[in-house]
Amino acid sequence: MMIIETKRLYLRELIPEDKTNLMKVLSDPESMVYYPHPFSEKEVENWIYWNIENYKKYQHGLWAVIVKKGKVFIGDCGITMQNIGNETVPEIGFHIIKEYCNKGFATEAAMACKEYAFKTLNFPKIFSYTTIKNVPSQKVAEKIGMQNYKYFDKNGEKQIVQVAYLN
Repeated sequence: MMIIETKRLYLRELIPEDKTNLMKVLSDPESMVYYPHPFSEKEVENWIYWNIENYKKYQHGLWAVIVKKGKVFIGDCGITMQNIGNETVPEIGFHIIKEYCNKGFATEAAMACKEYAFKTLNFPKIFSYTTIKNVPSQKVAEKIGMQNYKYFDKNGEKQIVQVAYLN
């Protein structure tokens, strides 16, 4: 089921059959350099089922990102509820297969998710967070209008939180 459509992309719910494609990013050591480790096949499976549960519980989660031209699966992007410094907040996250990085797809998908968070889900603010070392993700957040909000430690590693407010 299509959730969001942009000029070049559409976002739809993840399904178990997306595992092989999603492993191209979540199991790739280079793509997951800012995570504790690349995901195993079972962890990717669990990731998909976690998002399917989020769709039921919150009416949102991370969605499959599909390039319209050729219907190519390039990763995931969406809104999940995250505990950031003892507060549960909506967070935009994304993972794009490395061969599709630096083409504006993450920014396009994240911007659409930000608009969806405000217009459809009626959130007054939306967050993004990552390790302080993950500059590429921070740049995407900046491109969609987010600003630095706060820092906190997670598993002994400094994290940066960015935020955008409903205008």
